[in-house]
Amino acid sequence: MQNSSTDPVALTADLVRCPSVTPAEGGALMLLDNLLSQAGFSCTRVDRGGVANLYARWGEKGHPRSFGFNGHTDVVPVGDTAAWTSEPFGAEIRDGMLWGRGSTDMKSGVAAFAAAAVDFVRETPPDGAVILAITGDEEGDATDGTVALLDWMTANGEAMTDCLVGEPTSPEVLGEAIKIGRRGSMTGYFTARGVQGHTAYPHRARNPVSAIAMLIDRLASRTLDEGTAHFDPSTLAATTIDTGNPANNVIPAECRATVNIRFNDSHTSDSLTGWMNEVTDQVAAETGVGIEMRAQVSGESFLTPPGALSKLVSRSVQAETGILPDLSTSGGTSDARFVKDHCPVVEFGLVGKTMHQVDERVSVEQIHQLKAIYSRILRDYFA
Repeated sequence: MQNSSTDPVALTADLVRCPSVTPAEGGALMLLDNLLSQAGFSCTRVDRGGVANLYARWGEKGHPRSFGFNGHTDVVPVGDTAAWTSEPFGAEIRDGMLWGRGSTDMKSGVAAFAAAAVDFVRETPPDGAVILAITGDEEGDATDGTVALLDWMTANGEAMTDCLVGEPTSPEVLGEAIKIGRRGSMTGYFTARGVQGHTAYPHRARNPVSAIAMLIDRLASRTLDEGTAHFDPSTLAATTIDTGNPANNVIPAECRATVNIRFNDSHTSDSLTGWMNEVTDQVAAETGVGIEMRAQVSGESFLTPPGALSKLVSRSVQAETGILPDLSTSGGTSDARFVKDHCPVVEFGLVGKTMHQVDERVSVEQIHQLKAIYSRILRDYFA
């Protein structure tokens, strides 16, 4: 069922026209603040660290049934504007698609849940609260976005009992997948320092390149696990080895390397950091090359076990699309990694094939479908 009272396509277009390249607000949150305030939402700007965020609640503060939506209005840079066939912030509609940066990731999702929420509280005021937590820092460092909103909520007695993140989740067809968790993500940075020397006299040098090559081989050759009940096997990928050495007859003094790990719920970032440090120390001892390792963690693995929330979303998706979605944990990180510490959270949104690409675009029909799904979720949650 499509409710046309608040047009999610027009709202998506208005948001796309806001040049909100992270961390710029670009007018997007002001636009949403105005829309939601007129519908009776209590709106609060929760800005921190130069990042703009918006918290909007309709209904009683702290109500035991408080359904939340989370999303972001910041977008990645447009890249080469000459490569676009439409103006990146023009929101042109042609060939059944709305074109522009952020149209897929994820201004259409924000527009769909904002439109659904506005119409729902106007037409069927629920016994409970509807909450929208919208950030401008998902595509950036993500330290002052959803994290800032959750910190502010805790400090002010605000809470969601369940949350849906509107990120794109469908690989090819709307309705294919709901995210009930995400793999963890972390990066290991290695710096090997040896002794520079002539390649004709390698015994007088201590080669950091050989040491780094040995280290990366040992890390990348290990099978981390075979997967778990809801997750694919963890992976480690070497992403770069750098020396900056222009000479072919000089053993350099220093070499650097980076690996990225996507890990399931059989690991933690601490356990993987400990393993990488252990292997690093072994290689350093064997080669006589000093090696330092630094770990940067983007997020831990998490899972919202299949239950009432995922069943609610699955039923709504199937009712509106005819597709029973898979419960997936694939893909990269999202702000659900922060929300999961606050309340049960799942993710559902549009097809994400063109996100971050030149000529990013979204199906107009699917925006209407997504609003219908979100509207049904709200109706059934508060029924």
